Amino acid sequence: MTNPLLDTSALPRFADIAPEHVLPALEKLIAEHRRKLAALLDDPEEKDFEALVSPLEEMSHELSRVWSPVSHLQSVLEAPGWREAYNASLPLLTRHGTEISQNKGLHQVFERLSDSLPADAPDAKRSLVDHALRDFRLAGVALPDDKKKQFRKLMQELATVQANFDQNVQDATDSWHFHTEDEAQLAGLPQQTSVRARNDAEANNVGGWWLTLDHPTYQAVITHAESRSLRETFYRAWSTRASDQGADTTFDNSRNIGRILQLRHEVAKLVGFDNYAEYSLATKMAAGTVEVIDFLSELASRTRSAAETELETIAALASHDLAAWDIAFYTEKLKQKKFSISNDTLRQYFPIARALSGLFSLAEKLYGVTIAKNDDIQKWHDSVDYYELRERSGTVIGGFYADLYARNGKRGGAWVDECVVRKNLNGENILPVGYLVCNFSPPDKNGGSLLTHEDIVTLFHEFGHMLHHLLTRVDYPSLAGINGVPWDAIELPSQFMENFAWCYDVLVGASGHCESGEPLPKALFQKLDDSRHCGAAMAMLRQIEFALFDFQLHANYDPDKGTEALDILRQVRDELSLVPHPDYNRLPHSFTHIFAGGYAAGYYSYKWAEVLAADAFSAFEESGIFDEQTARRFRSEILEIGGSKDIMEAFIAFRGRKPTMDALLRYNGIGLAA
Repeated sequence: MTNPLLDTSALPRFADIAPEHVLPALEKLIAEHRRKLAALLDDPEEKDFEALVSPLEEMSHELSRVWSPVSHLQSVLEAPGWREAYNASLPLLTRHGTEISQNKGLHQVFERLSDSLPADAPDAKRSLVDHALRDFRLAGVALPDDKKKQFRKLMQELATVQANFDQNVQDATDSWHFHTEDEAQLAGLPQQTSVRARNDAEANNVGGWWLTLDHPTYQAVITHAESRSLRETFYRAWSTRASDQGADTTFDNSRNIGRILQLRHEVAKLVGFDNYAEYSLATKMAAGTVEVIDFLSELASRTRSAAETELETIAALASHDLAAWDIAFYTEKLKQKKFSISNDTLRQYFPIARALSGLFSLAEKLYGVTIAKNDDIQKWHDSVDYYELRERSGTVIGGFYADLYARNGKRGGAWVDECVVRKNLNGENILPVGYLVCNFSPPDKNGGSLLTHEDIVTLFHEFGHMLHHLLTRVDYPSLAGINGVPWDAIELPSQFMENFAWCYDVLVGASGHCESGEPLPKALFQKLDDSRHCGAAMAMLRQIEFALFDFQLHANYDPDKGTEALDILRQVRDELSLVPHPDYNRLPHSFTHIFAGGYAAGYYSYKWAEVLAADAFSAFEESGIFDEQTARRFRSEILEIGGSKDIMEAFIAFRGRKPTMDALLRYNGIGLAA
């Protein structure tokens, strides 16, 4: 019987594929690709650009399609078999990828292609060759054989340890709960949270309420719980996940952190960089470590005064000194007192079906597309939906799966990933398909789920990533969609979309009261808009804290001293943090963005890209947020180009100038004076 994972003629056959299919599929495909590569490198001088590059792109695309559902399912299903298959496959994939990047013959082919490309070669061809040559260098193609072998070994172990880090965080989160039969402890919590806790208690055959540590529950407790002890209990559980201070030290990531930093440093040194931060910046917009530090320092200096003022205002509401588990609670109290608005009131206006309808309507107005559900596509869970994106003419652009609700066994957070990357080669046009994943509160017994406005912002953010993936016009998979885009620009489309979640003309179409169906009233929106800056400067400073910690951790790593994550975090917090953190806080141990995701020495990218995004959105403010000409220009200059063009050149082509910080500071209510 044919291995269903190897069937790439259509979308993944989720009903048919199983963990036992993974290794056989990968082993067979990689063996075939090795044979194809050997044949391709036989007399390469006789082959032109397309004859050499197209087969490589085809092979990479095929491997991506086989691996994508495996990587995805181990993140969203409570099924140990998928995790085991994923972990067993990582060394094989890493070794194969490194073999290609260290292939001298292939490197020579690309050097020849670079020399032979005409001056007027299309941007995509030039970028593809330049990116390939860069990646060869970063993989140590010029190293002697023994050093190449060492590099491969380091990368294989790094992939394994990073996966273990991520899985420890997920397991630590899933294993914790808070059970109470005292309803008074739940005072202040949104009804949706309390009802779910009651249902979870019934499911666990106990009375009372059963609160888990998924993000919707944690956020509800830390923001709304009147019980300060309950807030501290959840804060401690959240901030000590997967650490030596956690409730279950089985998942302690302390050793993983040390090993990840050591491996990254050794990899960077091996290929000629002083530290991993420099290695990371080789694929980013920022020119060097000094520019990143200067950028974050300037942003911090322009934010601090406003943050201090915010803290004073919040502190005045409390009868005690503020602790870390008090900030969200009293910020919410300030919104209620100063602006007569609360998250729970707003939540009633954002049933998820209405939110999606309004979001899709926005995309239609901006980019001339239509979005419709397709119920005939196989999914991996009953709560997942599939949507098709079409041009107004009816031509299909691509599609995406939406997996929007929190559940046990599913990785926390929100993200977009590739299921299929666009490819248009050799007469075959493969359309892009993506996964859009969130962790909103699950539907109640009546099938309803109400979103906070913060959830709306998250949904818009992730959909911005999805549009970036789907609207690409690049034919080569390695440059299509989000591929080939500098990591510190990858958040531009997503953070750009967030701004529309603060526009009344958008929210009125994305809202409908859960009982009356009435859209968000203009007066209530005005209160929301007035509250937009409440706590914004403190939140900005917190993100800068994360970014500086990450960057200094990688830029200043000293192998003789070993892991100093907590010491570096303490130093950064002494410099930036306005609220003391308890000694038990173990932020690094669950910081999956930098220890398991793609943001190592790159968390600053969120703020870097936010500058680009805010400045880009200001163009829509100037012309009208639904202005078709501006939207058409943003689509063609930013969303469609993938990695085929220098992103700063693309931004200038859209905006007419380089970006400034002014719009970002203005949107956060921070004075423009330094």
